Amino acid sequence: MAIATDPVGAGLIASLGRPGGNVTGVANLDAELSGKRLEILKAAVPALVRVAVLRNPANPAHRTALREAEAAAHALGVRFQLVDVRDPGEFSTAFSAMKRERAGGLVLFADSMFGTYRERIFDLAAKSRLPAIFWHSGFAEEGAFMSYGTSYPDLFRSAAVYVDKILKGAKPADLPVEQPTKFELVINLKTAKALGLTIPQSVLVRAESDHRVARAGPPSLRA
Repeated sequence: MAIATDPVGAGLIASLGRPGGNVTGVANLDAELSGKRLEILKAAVPALVRVAVLRNPANPAHRTALREAEAAAHALGVRFQLVDVRDPGEFSTAFSAMKRERAGGLVLFADSMFGTYRERIFDLAAKSRLPAIFWHSGFAEEGAFMSYGTSYPDLFRSAAVYVDKILKGAKPADLPVEQPTKFELVINLKTAKALGLTIPQSVLVRAESDHRVARAGPPSLRA
């Protein structure tokens, strides 16, 4: 596995340190980072007082993501609106609910459906004037307001190391699951401008410090 969000919770392995079966590889921590994403969104939009969270109830990893996001919202004093989407036909209704409750921002839990229909989400977020933070850097580069998460290319490279070890005779049960150490923060400056937002200097410094500035596609700052 290369990008498993919660391999223990999904029943793929017994524990990160001792997988115990025929599966091992890399976990991406996307669920655990949901609280951090809310924290970063609040820092980028200081006036944020109510945040919507988009969840797919069918995704087992979202239990962990919800727990982390709720804890962050409580610590930040931000009101929390949980919005469920089970299939692509529910996106419009979901954003109508966010608008009705006057959400000032949106955190998306990592989910393949949300990734597949990201352009639809970009469009609805723009029409609703909702700054949204995703889990993958490519989404911010394509049009989302922000993203924060693990570096997927690094995860794939790490997974290749596991493949090499297993082909040479190592048993998956004996190979601890690796957790990422590199995380990326990307801010899409074009989308921020369209939303009428001025990114606080502290957040810009965080995105620029010790990292390169990415200018391919929509203007963005990559951390």
